Amino acid sequence: MFDKILIANRGEIACRVIKTARRMGIRTVAVYSEADAGARHVRLADEAVLIGPAAARESYLVADKIVAACKQTGAQAVHPGYGFLSENEEFAEALAANGIVFIGPPVSAIRAMGLKSESKKLMEKAGVPLTPGYHGDEQAPEFLRQQADAIGYPVLIKASAGGGGKGMRAVYKSEEFTDALASCKREAASSFGDEHVLIEKYLQRPRHIEIQVFGDTHGNCVYLFERDCSVQRRHQKVLEEAPAPGMTPERRAAMGKAAVDAAKAVGYVGAGTVEFIVNQDGTFYFMEMNTRLQVEHPVTEMITGLDLVEWQLRVASGEPLPLAQEQLAIRGHALEARIYAEDPDKGFLPSTGRLVHLAPPEESLHVRVDTGVEQGDEISPHYDPMIAKLIVWDETRERACARMLQSLASYRVVGVSNNVGFLSRLVACPAFAQADLDTGLIEREKGFLFPEGGAAELPREAWLAAALAELLREQANAEVSARSDEDPHSPWHQRDGWRVNATARRTLAFRAGESEKSVAVAYAGRGFVLELDGQATPAAGELKAGGQLRADLAGRRINATVVIAGEKRHVFLDGRAFILAAVDPLFHAGEGGGAEGGLTAPMPGKVIALVAKPGDKVEKGAPLLILEAMKMEHTIAAPAAGTVKEFRFGVGDQVTDGAELVDFEAD
Repeated sequence: MFDKILIANRGEIACRVIKTARRMGIRTVAVYSEADAGARHVRLADEAVLIGPAAARESYLVADKIVAACKQTGAQAVHPGYGFLSENEEFAEALAANGIVFIGPPVSAIRAMGLKSESKKLMEKAGVPLTPGYHGDEQAPEFLRQQADAIGYPVLIKASAGGGGKGMRAVYKSEEFTDALASCKREAASSFGDEHVLIEKYLQRPRHIEIQVFGDTHGNCVYLFERDCSVQRRHQKVLEEAPAPGMTPERRAAMGKAAVDAAKAVGYVGAGTVEFIVNQDGTFYFMEMNTRLQVEHPVTEMITGLDLVEWQLRVASGEPLPLAQEQLAIRGHALEARIYAEDPDKGFLPSTGRLVHLAPPEESLHVRVDTGVEQGDEISPHYDPMIAKLIVWDETRERACARMLQSLASYRVVGVSNNVGFLSRLVACPAFAQADLDTGLIEREKGFLFPEGGAAELPREAWLAAALAELLREQANAEVSARSDEDPHSPWHQRDGWRVNATARRTLAFRAGESEKSVAVAYAGRGFVLELDGQATPAAGELKAGGQLRADLAGRRINATVVIAGEKRHVFLDGRAFILAAVDPLFHAGEGGGAEGGLTAPMPGKVIALVAKPGDKVEKGAPLLILEAMKMEHTIAAPAAGTVKEFRFGVGDQVTDGAELVDFEAD
């Protein structure tokens, strides 16, 4: 077994590997970019080495720097995590050339499965079922369009060297193909340095089911059952579960055998995932093999009771697989939800900023949180905006779903937009609850997942909790101030509303969306009377650290959390999150402008295409330019019918969050 390993990654997977290695008595080395100097994985590791600037292509993606860090620290092996260099054959070769063990498959297996088109040819020879499509080398746009026409629409364009939904587009009409192809090639070249694509038939209402495989250097290979990853958006997984709902023992055995055959066809060693696209009738086709550990591997660990990272370390050190196929069994059901810094109501636009308040649910035998960040850390624009993975387990799927809802309800995130509320709606969605799954579920259930309204739905208790927390916080601050004063007992320190021959009243105002409400406050002994919408409510309570509020509202006891972030008041109540803004009565906003002026960047990124030209007359919603941010393309569209006056940036220019991109004149 190794004495010391280096983790060539960041975030939650780096933290996870460090945790397992420490339990096995293995010392760890973290690598980090300048942006990650204070990151959690750096704090957890035994040693850490700076490898370059924030940009991944200048740090985490530079193989020579990883090799140098191994030599500097004496690390005997490298765990690549996922993403970055985890499936890079040149990196694996560089490690081998320097006598460093790559904790992953042989270079030959990475090469064989690295290009989707080549891997499909291998799978065909191995007898693994394939989706109808074109997997050849000819890449002329017109030729590819002809192939798509022959396959029949809809088709899926996929980056041959890709993964994670990048460089992938569904096309429903021949006339849409050329533009979609150009976009795929741009994204593939940017993300993987290879614009080669393949074309496949896009199945209607398919499920995405993958099989976890594991091989060793002694010729053994097993499958550790399946994961259903059908719930996706933009071809990226959102919720994963194991085992797959409705999976029969016969189909599980057939898919498991196909996955093992695929792994053996390339002499696979270590952890890998064979992904299948599955029709509603149960027929399945090979899609790709990921030659690494998957983000969603914890659900497999939860239903098998195994540590897959430990298996990786043992196999890489030359040990045989710990268990044979007949010794593996499924127990219970597990779900994983990816907690992201993103705004579901704005097309899942990634969010950046400091985690002002971060309180995950308490971990237990049923609940696990894998994370690479803590309260106070930054979600930067340089890397994937994942905050954490929330994994739950229970005896049945129904109970696991209930436990997931309970855990999401107690997840508190302030400082960045996040998808916790969206995930709660997703798990509660009748289609998901009934396991009516396919990769289009989110789009199909849009009405349920993205309800109309917002501020109007705020319960009365949310407004009252915000006001009560404000008042209790004032009292606590006054007590702290009094203790540091020369006369701590002075009545001027009191915040009890005392007045001579009068009853003190004041007003607190809050805004949520387009709705603004005032809460009239009357001081009453040890508490208050809060008047909202003409209804008076006696209120008292206790405010603890972290904004935890225990409130008594007219005899009704409630627990809430109220966190301040600037003018915003984040109220967590009854499993829901509400954002209110404290209104300063002395502030009067000026007159606003119209639709004219500059269109701004929603986040830091790079301009990769100018779709329109200065002087163009465009309709509302027409694409103007394409911005690449966090390895995804974002189209900036016209807010109204009008004229493009001028672009402030050119192709290749880096832009900051809020930068004005286009001078636009509305009609």
